[in-house]
Amino acid sequence: MEAAEAEEALKVLDASLFAIKWRLKSSAKRRLQIDVLALCTGMRPVVMIDYGGKMPELQERLCAFLEHCQKEASIFEQLRVMIIEEMIYLVHVEEMAKYVSSSLSSEVELLFVDLEQDPPKMKTLDDKNLLGMQFISIQKLFSLYFPLEGLRNDLLPPDTTELRADMGSVREPINSQSSLLMDLSSCMHDTKVTVPTLNGWLLGYPLVYLFSTDHIEDAIYNLSTKFLHIYKILVFRNNTPNKGSQPEELMSFSVPYDLSMRGSNEPWAEAFLGHLQSKWGSCKQTWSSLEMEVSECYPQAIAL
Repeated sequence: MEAAEAEEALKVLDASLFAIKWRLKSSAKRRLQIDVLALCTGMRPVVMIDYGGKMPELQERLCAFLEHCQKEASIFEQLRVMIIEEMIYLVHVEEMAKYVSSSLSSEVELLFVDLEQDPPKMKTLDDKNLLGMQFISIQKLFSLYFPLEGLRNDLLPPDTTELRADMGSVREPINSQSSLLMDLSSCMHDTKVTVPTLNGWLLGYPLVYLFSTDHIEDAIYNLSTKFLHIYKILVFRNNTPNKGSQPEELMSFSVPYDLSMRGSNEPWAEAFLGHLQSKWGSCKQTWSSLEMEVSECYPQAIAL
């Protein structure tokens, strides 16, 4: 995306908000701008929309907004609205397909923080236990609705017919041009995988909090009583009116302090930043800088 295209996309975004009479606070509007540009430039495959209102009004407004944007500019045509239970997201279809494929092929190692233990432990996914198998099954379900051409058959479930039946509540296949809304809540049915665990993967974090629905209270206690490191990925947008403004937050996530004592010098943090910098290299016309900031957070009540 060239700088001029990014500016045109933001004009369409503003015009669409005005057309559907969606009045966002200035902070929410800036967040929406960053999120949409992050999707359109390939920096993120998915963003969670936790601002701008509550469900179901938020769903209706987001669909109306996206429909208007797609009528005005082709750059938005890959975007969809996705719902999982009470959570709502914007998804870039092509980037999501790539991300799901890379996850299933383990191109990028995903680490998990086991919150069922005190203190929490860092681990890789064990596909031999129930929770690990269920998490991988969810990833494979996503591969059916975000298919990547050339995806190896051995990465797909052996019985895709049964899996497709399980996804019967989805309104339309993701590749349907007429469908803006995808309700994938059924991917969580009959599993002990929690939404925070799924979110950690979906939103592209290098470390994911892992706990089952049987241990939600344990997870809340084990995380709320710990010092945390907050990792923020910051970007600065080119051609912003106020040249003295501060970088914007592309994403942020937390890690227990004892598991991240070296901050940005942790091997997984360096690898994650390198991965994002490789993406940034192809869209410097939109983003003039990208950096990682790490800060400490005292123990506090956390809702999972």
